[in-house]
Amino acid sequence: MKKILEIKNLTKYYGKTLGVKNLSLELNKGEIFGFIGPNGAGKSTTIRSIMNLINKTAGEVYFEGQRLEKDNINQKQKIGYLPSEIHLYDDMTVKELLDYHETFYHPKPHDKRCELVKRLNVDETKKIEELSLGNLKKVGIILAFMHSPKLLILDEATSGLDPVMQEEFYKLLKEEQEKGTTIFYSTHILNEVSKICDRVGIIKDGHLLKIEKIEELKDKELTFVTIISKEIDKLEKELKITPLEKTKDMIKIKNTLEINSLIKILGKYKIEKLFIEKATLEEVFLHYYK
Repeated sequence: MKKILEIKNLTKYYGKTLGVKNLSLELNKGEIFGFIGPNGAGKSTTIRSIMNLINKTAGEVYFEGQRLEKDNINQKQKIGYLPSEIHLYDDMTVKELLDYHETFYHPKPHDKRCELVKRLNVDETKKIEELSLGNLKKVGIILAFMHSPKLLILDEATSGLDPVMQEEFYKLLKEEQEKGTTIFYSTHILNEVSKICDRVGIIKDGHLLKIEKIEELKDKELTFVTIISKEIDKLEKELKITPLEKTKDMIKIKNTLEINSLIKILGKYKIEKLFIEKATLEEVFLHYYK
């Protein structure tokens, strides 16, 4: 597969405070790559470093095989960026802002802009300062998408959008992907990733923990086991797993043992009831944060 974005050993400190450390990943042409982690994990720091909005402490970023430079206009014209917080010229109308934005590109992306305005139901006559959070986010989406970039970098893209508009946005993402656009999609909402992404990178405390295909994550053998027995204390001691729940006769564990090893241990005890539940995708994600 053709690489379109490559991040090599990205590190960023804010004074002595770590933002992100030694982060390396590659994005393939035409994929939607989910970048997931709780608030403060390092997602926005990574994205702002890619966009050269903040100075890196160390590391390099390459776009289409060339180092991504702060002042390279040709590279910037091929990238669409949606920040998590949108700050625009408050005293301009939406139309004035979009007209101005069109002048950055040749040819002007007027038709795509009009299509997006209609699709996202944006009132171009309103001033930026009059817009709700959701409508401001929609204007940000138009600005990111209207010039048909090769790479879209989206940070918490659906915050502020109502459920109907979220679904429309997901359709828009899939349509862009079908055209060959690569999408770097940062979020802390787990069901978004499972719905739209091909691969996912999981970040915690500034460190990239794992990169997985969504299908492989879904197939992870993470299970929850509930055991009812009169010998719970002995069983807990041998399992060496901290229980999620426990009573005198019941224990519930997040099982990380190979299934045959678990059966071998359970076979030593008199088990009254046994329940095994496969973890949901959300529970698999959360497993990495424990």
